[in-house]
Amino acid sequence: MLSPAPTPSPTPTPTPSATAELSASPVPSPGGETPSATPSPGGETPSPAAPTASARPVTRPASRVDPQWLADVAERTGVPRRALEAYAAATLTLQREDASCSLGWNTLAAIGQIESRHGSFGGATLGEDGVASPKIIGPALDGNGYASIPDTDGGAHDGDTKWDRAVGPMQFIPGTWKLYGADGNGDGAKDPHNIDDASLAAARYLCARGGMDSAGGWRSAVIGYNRSEQYLADVARVANTYAQKVSG
Repeated sequence: MLSPAPTPSPTPTPTPSATAELSASPVPSPGGETPSATPSPGGETPSPAAPTASARPVTRPASRVDPQWLADVAERTGVPRRALEAYAAATLTLQREDASCSLGWNTLAAIGQIESRHGSFGGATLGEDGVASPKIIGPALDGNGYASIPDTDGGAHDGDTKWDRAVGPMQFIPGTWKLYGADGNGDGAKDPHNIDDASLAAARYLCARGGMDSAGGWRSAVIGYNRSEQYLADVARVANTYAQKVSG
């Protein structure tokens, strides 16, 4: 079992041992010029979709997280335990895959809070299987106040065969999911509506831009998720709030 450390460190420090440590990493204050708006995996304000029946068994993240750490950090931060488990597991997986990335679990948690309130937007409930019900689906990206992105998935993930919509707890656009979709719970499926899968995909997407242990690196990764200076500032604020709550 991978056992995360309950306290934050000034900078993420991956460990070479079999027991990976997980700490909340204070993030830098964002700044700089506003980049031009282009499609990104982070969507606009989501809206709930009609629930669909599922016969899938309850699954857990592939990377095991210390239950005592989960209980302690969930209580201190208010992040729902099931969502926190997904963020922590994804971070631990990235520590093994790409130790140079230095992604903090609190950055993933901040994105999850802003994108879907940890899978609870619009009255949705995050099940023990990691799937939000009803599914969380954003507005049509039809160019009316949003980017214009014609359908790329035949409606498979968002139920829309004309326009793409951001989907799931981490609000991935279907076209981006095709590139970064992940199986975070080892069930053989890549489901953007599953928080384990979506968190691992988000972690890999963030780390694809390089290390996040500097102000510039962190900014580049997060602004790539949603190209908005306000979004960047919001993620920094929430991530630092989580770090402060576990350091007290």
